[in-house]
Amino acid sequence: MKFSVEQLSDLEEIKQLKHCYFRSIDTGNEADLATVFTEDVTIDYRGGGYRARLQGRQNMMDFIGSAFNSDIVAQHQGHCPEISFTGPDSAEGVWYLEDRFIDPVRKEDTIGTALYRDRYVRTAEGWKITHSEYDRVYEIARPIPAEERLTCHLLGKTGRKPEARVDTTQWLEWYEQN
Repeated sequence: MKFSVEQLSDLEEIKQLKHCYFRSIDTGNEADLATVFTEDVTIDYRGGGYRARLQGRQNMMDFIGSAFNSDIVAQHQGHCPEISFTGPDSAEGVWYLEDRFIDPVRKEDTIGTALYRDRYVRTAEGWKITHSEYDRVYEIARPIPAEERLTCHLLGKTGRKPEARVDTTQWLEWYEQN
């Protein structure tokens, strides 16, 4: 696949955009997170026992900020981007996600992977995510052993506190895990 010099620059911008998405979730940086989405972004995440569907940047901010809150420890890594241009100002990408979601309150540690499929659009402010979806490749939830201690917890300081969270069930469907 050959890319023009401008497309190579665009590829790097799109990669940095997705990296900002992952970093912002894990650090509770909602200001940066808001910059990665279009106003009318659509989301469809299909996980181990859930499906999250929503539309709009503010809904996405409330969903992520409330799900990855001050009680949670999170890690997201996106690997192996496959990005293709669908027009001069549009692109699609596939990313391999490796993530971890630790809930010290419920004493549960979830690890897994997923395949993200995103659509991007160039705006006056740069590239933005206009649609994002994923399907889980695998997910394992296990109890946190009693002897393990959490010695650092950035989201505990930077994540949304209980009084600022919204009810995310409006965007979630739950189903039987297999």
